[in-house]
Amino acid sequence: MKRTILLFASAWMVASCNQQVKDNTPPPAPQEKEVAEEPAKIDTTANLDLASIPYSDNDIGVFPFFTPPKGYKVMNQPINKDFDICYFAINGIMKPFEGRLYKANITNEQGTQFSQRYFEKSMEDYLASIGAVKVFDGNITSEEYERYNKQDPHKGDEGDIGYADEKIRVYVIRTKDQGNVFIQYTSNNAGAKLNILQENDFKQTIKKITADDITKDLSETGKSIVYITFDTDKSSITAAGTELVIQIAEALKNDPSLKIAIEGHTDNTGDATHNKKLSTERAQAVMAALVAQKIDKARLSAKGYGAERPLVANDSEDNKAKNRRVELVKIK
Repeated sequence: MKRTILLFASAWMVASCNQQVKDNTPPPAPQEKEVAEEPAKIDTTANLDLASIPYSDNDIGVFPFFTPPKGYKVMNQPINKDFDICYFAINGIMKPFEGRLYKANITNEQGTQFSQRYFEKSMEDYLASIGAVKVFDGNITSEEYERYNKQDPHKGDEGDIGYADEKIRVYVIRTKDQGNVFIQYTSNNAGAKLNILQENDFKQTIKKITADDITKDLSETGKSIVYITFDTDKSSITAAGTELVIQIAEALKNDPSLKIAIEGHTDNTGDATHNKKLSTERAQAVMAALVAQKIDKARLSAKGYGAERPLVANDSEDNKAKNRRVELVKIK
């Protein structure tokens, strides 16, 4: 009996000790919550101090001002526009500048190999000789690329510069007679890319077509091409198109003997039968609008040709827009 009591007491003491150890175990330390890092903010306010760059008195030639080095040539069809936008790396930030633009890929001529050092040395020495000042030599960050790349209308085109993994060199030439010229290039042993922009202000060239313009065209060529706007895939004339119809009516009123054929034209998008029907309805809508302006219907005729008589090839959106037109043809 005593032995049973002793065994029971021993078991109770062991259990008590175990329970005490368990209770004294410190609770696990609370884990720190991971805080998401905020994307680094990019300072886009850094500007180029053009006033600090001296004017060049050298003869820099005419746009685009210089050729590739000997043994090298322009690859494919370069971008060459009288007015456009280009992003240049200024203090590591891609900044937009506007003006006359040239963008090209440079490659080696047949029988030679492209040398990065030869290209870069040629550019450095020549640009220094005409008074160009280097304003950037380095890379942009991947964050900067993500910030600006969708704003650049020439991403993926010829001479596309502005990626995080390429070393970019930017030069500026200040001249008193040709303004500011920006040069940007990057290269490796496979080829180079070159951007040249002659900075200038935008000049508005759009003007309102008047009755006098229409009369002059009809008198000199027997035809006047007008771009009357209609609602999409309809023959209803827009408010802007109505303004143009008023000018046509004015031209007809100024010369009571004038008779015209109104011809509707479309591009080649969509079904040919539908386009011809739509062009006819639009020509008739113009005629109806002129009659509403008190022009005798006997002086008018209307016919649609769809895409049968394009002005230019329907090979781009710009050319297709040129083909969507109304022609006024003088009836003799």
